[in-house]
Amino acid sequence: MSKRLYLLMILFFIMAVSGCDDGEEISEPSYISSDSVVKMGGVLPFTGSLSEDGKPRHQSALLATKHLAEAGFPVEWTVVDSKNDANSAVEAARDLVEKGQVQVIIGASSSGVTIEVAKNVSIPNQVPQIAIASTSPAITTLADQDFLFRTAPSDALQAVVLARLASGTLKDVNLPRSSSAHSGYKRVSVLYVEGTYGQGLNDVFTKHFDELGGEKVVAVSHPEVPISDLENKALLRQILLPSLQQAYADGETEVLIAMSYTGYAEVFLQQAIENNLFDKFLFVDATKSQRQLENSSVGPHLEGMCGTAPGSEPTEEFLEVFNTDYKAEYGEEPPSLSFMFNTYDAVIIAGLAAYAAQAIGEAVTPITIREYLRRVNDPDGEKIIAGKTEKLKRAMKILDSGLTIDYQGASGDVNFDDNGDVITPIEIWCYQGGEMVSQGNEQP
Repeated sequence: MSKRLYLLMILFFIMAVSGCDDGEEISEPSYISSDSVVKMGGVLPFTGSLSEDGKPRHQSALLATKHLAEAGFPVEWTVVDSKNDANSAVEAARDLVEKGQVQVIIGASSSGVTIEVAKNVSIPNQVPQIAIASTSPAITTLADQDFLFRTAPSDALQAVVLARLASGTLKDVNLPRSSSAHSGYKRVSVLYVEGTYGQGLNDVFTKHFDELGGEKVVAVSHPEVPISDLENKALLRQILLPSLQQAYADGETEVLIAMSYTGYAEVFLQQAIENNLFDKFLFVDATKSQRQLENSSVGPHLEGMCGTAPGSEPTEEFLEVFNTDYKAEYGEEPPSLSFMFNTYDAVIIAGLAAYAAQAIGEAVTPITIREYLRRVNDPDGEKIIAGKTEKLKRAMKILDSGLTIDYQGASGDVNFDDNGDVITPIEIWCYQGGEMVSQGNEQP
């Protein structure tokens, strides 16, 4: 593919998606036919309960395609809206495979959606899928025939660190004195979203919080609503309030852990404050939100509140490249939202795997891409640290020789184990001065 055609493709997708505001429908994907270029399909939440995250993750993916092209290996990127809804995502992913003939799927975001896409599309069609933000322990044990991978760690790790944060027993990170969690809590309430993600995270958290000396956990689930009802705030308030009141437990607990998605959390946090039910909160990856800070009824109450999220360990060189290119492409600084680096790494890894197969004369197919994913994350290979284009060119030169590499991602170590899982540190972050500020990484 010529560089000019590649640039036209990227321009098309930026016009189609990156300009969408929250809540807007994205354009239907245009399936560009080509026999010589690797086809990747993104399944990301531009609308629905994770709509705040879709655009930044998509832009991170586009930066990765840009860097691959600059290194000499352009790829074709087509993105669809998952709506953070299983049925919608499955239908969209099926179109990517059947109409777009993509050879690898990047996404989805929430665990329940990712699992349904895997079960209904990726596995039966034998197309590798790299999840970017799906953390449920259920993914580890899914019978996926080695077609489902992820660049984010299991909540079996995040829940351990969340329990330490809640109990005041962190080992590697010191919270600021101003943090309400500085001394920890003995009695906590958890409001978690029904489904694979919330249930899995809550179960592991409760077990470890008890082991760390916690005295009481009041865990209550709240329902997910149809995508059509998410913008009906009055209805959401009506649906969420009973679960919130149950979690309040007559004031017997000290803090509410918001273990949900931002589309729900911004509603029940406001209710908790307005009804004087809770004034202290802890957060997780899916409720790490700039939008909550900008909510005039919620933001002023979040100062000093902290949370967890899968951490990243980008080098200073990578941060300089990523931040500079992101601002140049999109006219803004990259937001401090979760899983942007995980998305970037997923695209780079898939591209390098395809290149590795092609370099030794094999046809680039979904199967060969899957087979080479671990060869570009081989602990015995030469380390390639995410960063400048020269690093990717070096990786491709090594792969040309039939050797393996060990790509060190912006999100951390992305060496896939037998289950397609990775192990990364967990970030501790706090709301400080109107921003989400990282306090450092805690090793699980």
